[in-house]
Amino acid sequence: MKFGLIYELQIPKPWEEDSEHRIVQEATEQIILADQLGIDHAWAVEHHFLEEYSHCSASDVFLASLAAKTERIRIGLGIRQVIPGYNHPARTAETVGMLDLISDGRVDFGIGEGATRLELRGFGIKAAIKQQLSLEAAEQIANMMVMEPYPGYEGEGFSFPCRNVVPKPLQKPHPPMWMACTNRKTIEVAARNGLGALAFSFLDPDDARTWSETYYDIIRSDECVPLGHAVNPNLAMVAGFSIHPDEQEARRRGIDGFQFFRYAVNALVANETRPGRSSLWDEYEELRGPDLPTIAAPGIGTPGDYAKLVRQFQEAGVDQVIFLQQGGKNEHDHICESLQIFGDEVLPQFAPEAAEREAAKLEELAPYMEAALERKQYMEPLADDEIPIVPPSQEREAFYVRE
Repeated sequence: MKFGLIYELQIPKPWEEDSEHRIVQEATEQIILADQLGIDHAWAVEHHFLEEYSHCSASDVFLASLAAKTERIRIGLGIRQVIPGYNHPARTAETVGMLDLISDGRVDFGIGEGATRLELRGFGIKAAIKQQLSLEAAEQIANMMVMEPYPGYEGEGFSFPCRNVVPKPLQKPHPPMWMACTNRKTIEVAARNGLGALAFSFLDPDDARTWSETYYDIIRSDECVPLGHAVNPNLAMVAGFSIHPDEQEARRRGIDGFQFFRYAVNALVANETRPGRSSLWDEYEELRGPDLPTIAAPGIGTPGDYAKLVRQFQEAGVDQVIFLQQGGKNEHDHICESLQIFGDEVLPQFAPEAAEREAAKLEELAPYMEAALERKQYMEPLADDEIPIVPPSQEREAFYVRE
């Protein structure tokens, strides 16, 4: 079992002048602590215009700073918006390559497409074809990271000439690729494309088992044809995160952030929005009423509760539990305290067996992964005499200094 943290950089209103600066610095401190504790992954989303819910629009910049300040924790684009309207595929390939070099090969590359009209319409992307555009771009990004030169492409979502896209990533053939998943249908899409599944839904262990069985059944089947140049058979699921020896104190510290996260993501999809005038936190408090919710919140409780939840997810076939710790108005000191308790009391129950379990899983899946890669239709490389010559600029004299 692996463990990770996910960052939306949520800043519910009212804002102060330094709110964005503070949340970025606090998140950085939390990830440095997680690195020291032995937590495996730090994921950062890419969202645009989703005030209060997510101020993490430049996750590549954020992750580059983390790569320089940490030693072993893996740095995850969780996810990168890969549709060309958001980020041109060549720019994404360059970004992933540079991040991998900066981090000494610690990057994970998650792909996504966006779900809210604020993002999609802001960049002129049609919702009906967003998944198609995302998968098309992601396949070509993988090709750009591997091929020298990239032969060029004429497609539905973008066209691009022959170029050698540099820098190339340190990890070969490229960093592990993942896909954001919110339901069983997208879990199936991830598996069919040989991608790790980042399940951004809150599931109980029984539902997680169903998703895991669905995912790994496809990984082992003839349906799996890798989108990239490697198969990444991994299933990660998000869970709440607030740990304290006193269960009620854990709930007091963490339940509002957990509930606000769930409310806000649904409200941004379903409700009207006035840019620059959001009121997500006020709406949440009005619906919540004067008392804290009493609903079940997996991942919020004592260290023993969390260890039990992790064990259930592990038995269900989940490979990574991702902590939702920075939600709503959860306090920085409380998050760090929870991380420290996790590192002291929960992680030691799973870390010693993690490498052995991972090796056994990969050994069992190796024949299926090899067969999947044999089914892939690779882009044909160009022979030297087929590589087009780019003609010189018509204004080449402008490059010379005139006396």
